[in-house]
Amino acid sequence: MKKNNQPFTPLKALVVNLSKMIKGKLWLKVLLSLLAGIIVGVILGPDVNLVSSSTVKVITAWLALPGQIFLAIIQMIVVPLVLASVVRGLASNRNISSLRKNGVIALIFIFISTALAAVIGISLALYIQPGELVDASFLMDSSLATVSESVAKGFPEASELPAKVSAIIPKNPLASMASGEMLQVILFAIVLGAALISIPEEQSRPLFDLLGALQEVALRIVSWAMILAPLAVFGLITRLVANLGLEVLIGMGVYVLTVVLGLLLIAIIYLVTARITLNQDFTSFLKSIRELLLLAFSTSSSAAVMPLSLQIVEDKLHIKTEIARLLIPLGATINMTGTALYQGIATVFLAQVFDVNLDISSFLFIVTMAVAASIGSPATPGAGIIILSMVLEGVGIPAAGIALILGVDRILDMCRTSVNVLGDVVACSTVSYFTRGKN
Repeated sequence: MKKNNQPFTPLKALVVNLSKMIKGKLWLKVLLSLLAGIIVGVILGPDVNLVSSSTVKVITAWLALPGQIFLAIIQMIVVPLVLASVVRGLASNRNISSLRKNGVIALIFIFISTALAAVIGISLALYIQPGELVDASFLMDSSLATVSESVAKGFPEASELPAKVSAIIPKNPLASMASGEMLQVILFAIVLGAALISIPEEQSRPLFDLLGALQEVALRIVSWAMILAPLAVFGLITRLVANLGLEVLIGMGVYVLTVVLGLLLIAIIYLVTARITLNQDFTSFLKSIRELLLLAFSTSSSAAVMPLSLQIVEDKLHIKTEIARLLIPLGATINMTGTALYQGIATVFLAQVFDVNLDISSFLFIVTMAVAASIGSPATPGAGIIILSMVLEGVGIPAAGIALILGVDRILDMCRTSVNVLGDVVACSTVSYFTRGKN
């Protein structure tokens, strides 16, 4: 009997060792789930064609259920967490000049990095010229035009801008919270935090403590949700690959590689900045953020990983609480460097496809819009395509172009979200570096 079991001993030992290796390592579980999801997605997808499309939809819908539950839990808790974090981040530091300095440095960093990302995107697209390899004739099909026109939204007229600006102020904060309007929620939290600072500490303490309890409860719920993260990643990636197929990605390969190359350049700039601004070696920093970046890639949502961003920035990178709890929610709303780079590349790509000549004023418009339109954009999957549609309208590119990039936008959305989240972390480290020892 013992002799018969001998061949299975190495396999059993391998399973046991693998279980020990991944125990407690969320990043490794997420990575393995990601790879498994890609493999299963290819098997179920149209390239292999082993299963009928109707059956694939049923299977992938059930596989994606843990991911939908995970995202629903995060979305349920993200508004109270952001409210509590921003208010406590402001109210915990009663030094007004310090708060002003933090905010100014953060805004300068975000503005410069976003504009730089857009310029890098435009430059790469002009150099590589991915649009020259694509035939646009099939895009004039009426069905594609209908799909794309339903997405496109024009840039508001000058007379409409004052109303747009005033709409940012939350007239009904509860309604803004209910509808998930994160910029309005953050503005309300900033006003509430500023008001708490302006009144005597003994009067503000009860509300401050209440928000502290709310924050701890929210973080505990998030820790429960993280148990689902590997299953969520597996299901979401499987559904993506099974429904998209590899053919679409290969057909748009040069465009996809151009965007990915640009995102890698931005990521390298961020990593160098982090190395300068943090008292950590490069390896330790990567270990600290790997779970965060993998989860951001998998969920395509800056909001979904915001709780984990806060935890990592405070506990592992040792950034001051008042900086982390102000800039992480703010960054998830307005710090969109990955999205800005994507807009620059996509706009030039579609201009090349449709043979639309772009002059210097067009490029300046693209950079300006990339910076302006990113502010207040939803920290949710697919927001980049909505922002892009406004840029396309402004430079005269046909709306049908949206249909061309919709097929691969999901995978690129995952990549640019990781860069956006990395930018939020580096924004905190940069502000901490320039205010270290001065607060």
